[in-house]
Order: sequence, then structure tokens, then C-alpha cells
Amino acid sequence: MIIDMQGVSLKREGRFILNDINWKVEKKQHWALLGLNGSGKTFLLNLINAYTFPTKGRMNVLGLEFGKTYLAEKLRKQIGFVSASVQNRLHKGDNAFEVVLSGAFASIGLYDTPTDEIREKAIGLLKDLGCFDYANRLYETLSSGEKQRVLIARALMADPELLILDEPTNGLDFLAKEQLLESVERIAQRENGPTILYVTHHVDEVLPVFENTLLLKEGEIYDSGDTSRLLTSDTMSSFFEVPVDITWNKRRPFLMKR
Repeated sequence: MIIDMQGVSLKREGRFILNDINWKVEKKQHWALLGLNGSGKTFLLNLINAYTFPTKGRMNVLGLEFGKTYLAEKLRKQIGFVSASVQNRLHKGDNAFEVVLSGAFASIGLYDTPTDEIREKAIGLLKDLGCFDYANRLYETLSSGEKQRVLIARALMADPELLILDEPTNGLDFLAKEQLLESVERIAQRENGPTILYVTHHVDEVLPVFENTLLLKEGEIYDSGDTSRLLTSDTMSSFFEVPVDITWNKRRPFLMKR
């Protein structure tokens, strides 16, 4: 089991911002997590990464039970996390290659001396994700799409069991977005690749590899399970509280307001 939450709630400033979350993610079971801004997605990710702990309920991530042992450092080494918060913490002056190398040590900045094996692995990931041509450029000078590809390569350096992609297409144009989604799909199809949790509020980013979807609304699970069952016009109209139509093209859903 990758994630196992039973009755998990999180309270802040006297109110529950996550309430009674029951959710299980099995190995190689790729999930999309859909929710509007303010739905609680960030708080849920903070729990999974052990940046915070549940107020009540039982929680187990990658075989580590919350509250039973000090797990934060050990857990984060097994999770590849790609988010704006990680990007904002990177050191100015590091080039793309150095950013990727730092992923082998789960550090912000490169403080250890990489072995030849680590360097070869980083080069391979840069090539796989189409980043090799700008490996020596300063990370801060890259385009938004290039930065996201580098961050994904960094996240894969430690061979994580779980890869969390938190709204990775934010700020990307159409072409860069589709190129990034193609990279995500290739990672999901790897035989020994990680389980992927893809967080978004854009329905059209739910790729065919995400056969399961969790709908999060106002801190609670609205519904979860088979993507094709959930992403229908009726269900999503109810979820968004506005009439919408869902159409499918090449096994991807597209949403339009009526």
C-alpha cells in the first residue's frame, strides 16, 4: 500500500480544513487528484509528505505509520515531490545539471560530491525528459516548461516509490503543457517506475494512465474511484455546482461550461 488514510482530519485555527479522509492508493495505481482552489489539496499533500500531521485518524504512507515513529526524513527520501514550493527554494546560481544531481541527496543545493554513477544517472534522466540540451544553463534562466522538466528529473534521481506532481503545468503554454504531459505518461508506463499522484484543477490533464481519480471539495472527499465513472457531465456538474459537459477524445476528458 502506498497511501492508507482512515478517518484522517486536520484542524487549523479552530476549524477542520480536512475532514474524515478515507483513501487508499496501491502500488502502481496512478491517481489524479482534482479540486478547485481552496479545496484542501495543498493540506492533503502536506500530510502525505509529513510536513504536518493529522489531528485525528490513522495514516500510513509507504509502510510508515504516522505517530508510531519519526518518519519525516525517511519518508521524504522515498517521495519525489514536484511543486512551486520546491522550485522557490532552489539556489540561484545552480545550473540545470546541478539541480538534478541534488535530487540524489534529497537536498536543496549540491553539497556532496556526486559519483560517476550518479552523474550518469542524471545525464540519462536529462536526456529522457528532453532537458539535456540546456543542462549547463542556469536554472533561473529556463522557461517554465524547461524548469518543470528539470524538477521532474530531480525528483526521479532517488528512485522514489511515489511521485507527486502538484499542478506541474501552471504557467505553461499549450505546446509546453502537452510536451510535459507526454513525459508524465512515459514515466507512468515504466515497468519499474513510481506510483504517480497528479494534482490539478484542469480536467483535460487527466491522462489515460490515471485510471483512478479523487475529487476533493471543501476539505472532504466528494467521490473517488474509477476515472471513467467520475468524469461524466452529471457528476462534474454536481461537483463544480455549475452545468458542464464532459467529452472524451483519445481517452482524455475535456470540460466545457454549458
